[in-house]
This record gives sequence, C-alpha cells and structure tokens, in this order.
Amino acid sequence: MYRFLCLGSGSSGNCYYLEHDDDAIIIDAGIGIRKIKKQLKDYGISTAKLKAIIITHDHSDHIKAAGYMSNEYGLPVYATEKVHKAIAHHYKTLKPIDQASAKYIEKDKEFPIGSFRITAFDIPHDSTENVGYTIHTDEEDDGIFTIMTDVGAPTESIKQHIANSNFLVIEANYDEEMLRNGKYPLVLQERITSGNGHLSNRQTAEMLAENFHEGIRNVFLCHLSEENNHPELARKTIEMKLHSYGIIAGKDFSLDVLKRHVPSGEYILKL
Repeated sequence: MYRFLCLGSGSSGNCYYLEHDDDAIIIDAGIGIRKIKKQLKDYGISTAKLKAIIITHDHSDHIKAAGYMSNEYGLPVYATEKVHKAIAHHYKTLKPIDQASAKYIEKDKEFPIGSFRITAFDIPHDSTENVGYTIHTDEEDDGIFTIMTDVGAPTESIKQHIANSNFLVIEANYDEEMLRNGKYPLVLQERITSGNGHLSNRQTAEMLAENFHEGIRNVFLCHLSEENNHPELARKTIEMKLHSYGIIAGKDFSLDVLKRHVPSGEYILKL
C-alpha cells in the first residue's frame, strides 16, 4: 500500500508526498520550504524516509522549493534534461539545484528510487517540457499510482495511463462557463484552452468515464483554478458524467478534491 498526502495543489503551489514502506518521494516542490517542513512534521512524517524529489515541469508553482529541499536534505532531484536546464535559468529559482543532485530521466524509460519504479510520460503544456508519472513497486498487489497535472489536452497516451492506473491524481482546472464569463482577459482564456494549457472539468470527466475500469480505487482532482472553478462543481461534474456511464462515486471508487492552500489529509491507498 501507499501513503499519500497533498501539501498544496494549484497555481499557488503544488507539492505531493508518496510513501511506500520506508521510502518516500516528493512530487513537485512548489510551496515554501518552511511550509513543507511544518506539514510533514504535523503529520508525523520523518524526513529520513525521503529519497528524492521528482519534478513534472519548470513552472514556478512546481519548483519553488526544489533547490532548498535538495540542499537541506541531500535529496537528488529527478527531471528531464530540458526541465533541469530550465530550472537552472528560471528567474524564480532562488536556490539552485547542485549539479551533483540533478538526475536526468527520459520519458517512457523506467527508473528506480528505493522501492518505487517510476516512469515519466509526455503531457502537453506550455512549459519547457511537462511529464506525468506512473509509479509502482515490485509487489504487484500494491497497484499503480499515476499523477498528471497541468494537462493541456486529452491525448491517447494520457487515456492509456488512466486505463492502467489504480490510484489517479488528475487535473480538473476550470469550469468552461466560469472561465468564459469570468474576469480573465481573452488572451489568458485562450492560453488556458489552447491545448497547451489546462483541462476543464468536462474534459477530465469525459476522459475518466471513457477509460474507467474496475481496478480504479481512488481519483484525486488536482490543480483547480481559484477563479474559474469550485471544488464541489468539479466533483459534481465528474460524478454526473461517470453516473451516466453507470459508475458511482463512493461505491465503485473514491473521489476526492485536493485543496489549494492546506494539506488535504493523508490517504492510505490499497487495492
């Protein structure tokens, strides 16, 4: 089984903790280092378990504390070569990642971190490069954990990863009507909906419904817009679409919406 904790999700900062046995990783480090340390302490999590940080892409809300965490705890930072180069030159990189700590990964090529077996896969977004991750262990009955955030468009690869996952963190960024009628200027609306921006509630709901399978145990909605979405609206959109396919949230699987500014609580993920 896995222990999962969301420390923050959204444009204000993203950070996720995943633990298996005595190994743990941080996925993205886009909130302040003091906040990360306090939240881990509040949940009784020993930093001695931390083995690495893995980064999805180079936008500041995903990398803000990566250098600080890496330096303070001696953690390697895994990312693609393009993302590492972008982080090194990012104007909001306050603490660089030491070259010795920078680990380069390739998309669709598995790499180990402790008991985890991790594979990065391509996700369209207007960053230098963006990946999702599938994570499993050598124990088949642990299941597959997948995270995909800042998703510009539903791709066949993304759909396949949904179909192969047991525990899924997936973006549901905006409600289409709220975005269209909100205060965002047209140029920003077009960026969000361009195919290299973010997924709407509807797009996420349709992908989940069309690729759902009985092995899915948990779905977590992440990276909700504060201006153009609402947690209950995102939840209801997904629930209604899945219900039309005969799939019932709370019965066939667990559905949770991850919070933006505070931890979402810890989850024990098991088949």
